[in-house]
Amino acid sequence: MSKHKYRINPDTLALERIEHDVLFWLRRSGAYLLGGLCLGIAFFFVFFMVFPSPREKQLLSQKQSLEAQLKVLDSKVDQMQVVMTDMSERDDNLYRVLFGAEPIPLASRQGAGHRIAYYEELEAMSNSQIAADLARKVDILEKEVYVQANSFNEIVDLARKQEVRMASIPAIQPVYNKDLKRVASGWGFRVHPIYHTRKFHYGMDFTAPTGTEVMATGQARVSFVGWKQGYGNTVILDHGFGYQTLYAHLFKSLVRVGQKVSRGDVIALVGNTGMSVGSHLHYEVHLRGTPVDPRNYYYIDLSPEDYDRMIQLSNNFGHTFD
Repeated sequence: MSKHKYRINPDTLALERIEHDVLFWLRRSGAYLLGGLCLGIAFFFVFFMVFPSPREKQLLSQKQSLEAQLKVLDSKVDQMQVVMTDMSERDDNLYRVLFGAEPIPLASRQGAGHRIAYYEELEAMSNSQIAADLARKVDILEKEVYVQANSFNEIVDLARKQEVRMASIPAIQPVYNKDLKRVASGWGFRVHPIYHTRKFHYGMDFTAPTGTEVMATGQARVSFVGWKQGYGNTVILDHGFGYQTLYAHLFKSLVRVGQKVSRGDVIALVGNTGMSVGSHLHYEVHLRGTPVDPRNYYYIDLSPEDYDRMIQLSNNFGHTFD
């Protein structure tokens, strides 16, 4: 049985049954429908916000996986950076020092500063800090690897040159002189044997019979063969790296200009030509065009004890043979 609603008539004070027209019921039905719709929409948004969809779950899982991979990659880049820093320090403080090369400036090794705008763009994105830091580290590492690779190529080239340099620098006595009995006058002021005046002797004399073999003291190219005033028959070798050696008063030369020789090769025979008072070899070492003491260039031949003895013997001669 349906319930009816009543109201008191103010005029008659009697109860009267309330009758609703169609428009009332339409408005009430619309209100119920609108309320239900709003409630449904509210429930939908609450459900959507609280409970992710299968697609969202998949994307979230992928995002978490990518974040984990980024963190692992970031850790690996940090480890690589430690190794690269160690390599850079050894390169600057050991390898380049060993071969006389200047260390590479830090600013040349690290070149990531030019991409600041790119990093700022990354920081505006999701997971910005990890991505930006990783990109910055990778850029620095990339530049360091490039610089280090070029540095190692340079070191290898320097090592090759150093090998040639060590083979080229004068390093033995020009005549066989194991017992040092052929050491005569050395570097310094001496009395000239002909003029009998004090004159600086820019070389070293080795007494030896005419025909004794004269050896190249380092790898070189023959730059001069012929007669030089005062020196007589002379051979000059160009060793490269600023070094030249001169062999004078020769009986005979056994090489020609342009010929390449190695340390120990016989290039001439001892003689008594030019301004000389006895059969001997006059030997000079020049560095960048300036004569230097030849006694500093026998390090392959002589032990420290023999070197000291040779110095004493060469200083005992107050005169020269040329």
